[in-house]
Amino acid sequence: MSAEFARFVAQRNVDEFVVEQVEIDVARLARAYVSHPLLELYAEIKRLRDGAFELLRGRQRSRHTADLYVAASRLCGLSAHVCLDLGDYDSAATHARTARACAETAGHEGMLAWVRAVESLIAYWTGRYEQAARLAQAGRQHRAGGSIGARLASLEARALAIVGNWAGAEAALEAAERSREVMPCHDDVPGIFSFPAAKQFAYAGTTHLALGGREHVQQAIVSADTAIRLYRGVEDDDQSVGDLFAAHVDLARGHLLLGDLDGTEAMLGFVLDSPSECMSASVVRRLTALGRESGGPQYGGAAQAARLRERLQHTAVLAALPAARPPEPPT
Repeated sequence: MSAEFARFVAQRNVDEFVVEQVEIDVARLARAYVSHPLLELYAEIKRLRDGAFELLRGRQRSRHTADLYVAASRLCGLSAHVCLDLGDYDSAATHARTARACAETAGHEGMLAWVRAVESLIAYWTGRYEQAARLAQAGRQHRAGGSIGARLASLEARALAIVGNWAGAEAALEAAERSREVMPCHDDVPGIFSFPAAKQFAYAGTTHLALGGREHVQQAIVSADTAIRLYRGVEDDDQSVGDLFAAHVDLARGHLLLGDLDGTEAMLGFVLDSPSECMSASVVRRLTALGRESGGPQYGGAAQAARLRERLQHTAVLAALPAARPPEPPT
């Protein structure tokens, strides 16, 4: 009986090379996610995630099991982001819960904090701003290295600004800067799992716009411009297309709020001239909101504002068409 049990224990479906390949694939997809069209990636994300689930249903050494749970958590996190970018927030929440369950099983504090950031994003884009701030605050309770502290504080700041908690938003912006300054180590995985300084400036720009007032609008322009400059200074694969779109729209809105229609139109050129299939649901919502704002009475029905509004509406409609989206999200 002991010999039979020893043979049972020896039966494994995973070795260190299999785990290493899964981790390499996850890192590759995570980096590609920020700069490549969703249509190129979603099928492989689903295939690898399902493969990780299947491996976990087998037998492996405990250390390999823990590593596979972390990989599965990251792949569920990528799936959540796919759904988030498609505007399918219910499915995004389901993938995020599974990512959190895998991270808890592995005892991985970094992924637990990162999943809270995704859950905060889902709450933000579904209009639950106070919950978005609370989720970001909860994520900051995890002891995690890398840039996640700056990410969570930035998310908190943006959500608090929307609900008019100016003191809380400014305190969270300062906390994000401190987290960046004292970052104990680099992120384990690049791309969607990291929070570069450029992205932090992009979030700060959106926060300052939400805070309002001429001084904050001017600061938003500086922050968004810095985000664009920093992204332009890195390799193409590390340039987040979504954040570049968001920063350009924020720049345009900043100029619009200052009454500068020429500046607004110039800042939108990068977005409006880009392929619609590269635009996420959040970018479409930003464009739609800016289109409405450009129709305000303060612009006096100016022909330039009307022309810009038409272009914004046209681009938003194209980006929302089924042809610009994968046939189905990775469920």
